[in-house]
Amino acid sequence: MIRPRRLRRSAAIRDLFAETSVSPARLVVPLFLTPGQGLSEEVTSMPGIFRNSPDRIVSVVQEHVDLGLKAFLLFGAPAKKDPLGRSAADLDGVVPTAIRLLRETFDEDIVLLADVCLCAYAEHGHCGVMDGSGKVQNDATLPLLVDAATTYAAAGADFVAPSDMMDRRVATIREALDAKDLGDVGILSYAAKYMSAFYGPFREVAQSAPKIGDRSTYQMDVRNVREAVKEILLDEKEGADAVMVKPALAYLDVLAAARRATALPLAAYNVSGEYAMVKAAAAAGYLDEGRIVVEILTAVFRAGADLAITYHAREAMERGWIA
Repeated sequence: MIRPRRLRRSAAIRDLFAETSVSPARLVVPLFLTPGQGLSEEVTSMPGIFRNSPDRIVSVVQEHVDLGLKAFLLFGAPAKKDPLGRSAADLDGVVPTAIRLLRETFDEDIVLLADVCLCAYAEHGHCGVMDGSGKVQNDATLPLLVDAATTYAAAGADFVAPSDMMDRRVATIREALDAKDLGDVGILSYAAKYMSAFYGPFREVAQSAPKIGDRSTYQMDVRNVREAVKEILLDEKEGADAVMVKPALAYLDVLAAARRATALPLAAYNVSGEYAMVKAAAAAGYLDEGRIVVEILTAVFRAGADLAITYHAREAMERGWIA
């Protein structure tokens, strides 16, 4: 008699036949950098997540490395914003400074990814250059993205991660990296980044909420899946080394469609709102936080992701939720 329960009879048997696993080697830790010295500021809407000044970043990363986490996605903010977000490419900005410190300390033992965008650096909070009518100008934005990407690459980033959703930014950045003898630096493209309500807590951290309008003309419409596949295949053609779907939890169908469409490594960003909801529900006693975190990450990998960018990584390792 056929009995599927035979494969679920004990924990050891279940582990032997498990189709999906969550490994620390497949987790990427987002880290936020802020100007200053000796600063470590907890984010109100994201308990356990901090903004750190560059002088603290080596010790922060060492704590993660000691737990078995080796990949980090860096986000920065300037001391002063400007209309074009030019400070994103400041050689002495928090991101290049942190990259140089980390590369000097850890060499190739860790993987450093640098987010490339203008929203946290521009006064208006949008991801691109704005004209006098309040519209984001695609092609005028590309040179500024190139400046930031090449700055991070020259500082020692392994990957640059353009998150702006401008058309042709992957090709433009790839051409610039190759021309500047930075051809070994990869591009992890935010290929299918949706205009999601799940980003709220992040915008508190990065102080990057748009001052006028919204991002509906360049970030993806939440109703569309085929368009996501189109964006992913375009970025693959333009030279992306890996692609991303963002957010993760409400977009598992998009992840699955992306997995079917491309052989490139596929990332999913388990974003700030997803993190904050779990934290709030756990604090209220409504759910078992450890089990729900592992279940979420398992779902992300089951849907087809090869790596997950998640704010849960450190606590999951510290508390033994993930081994």
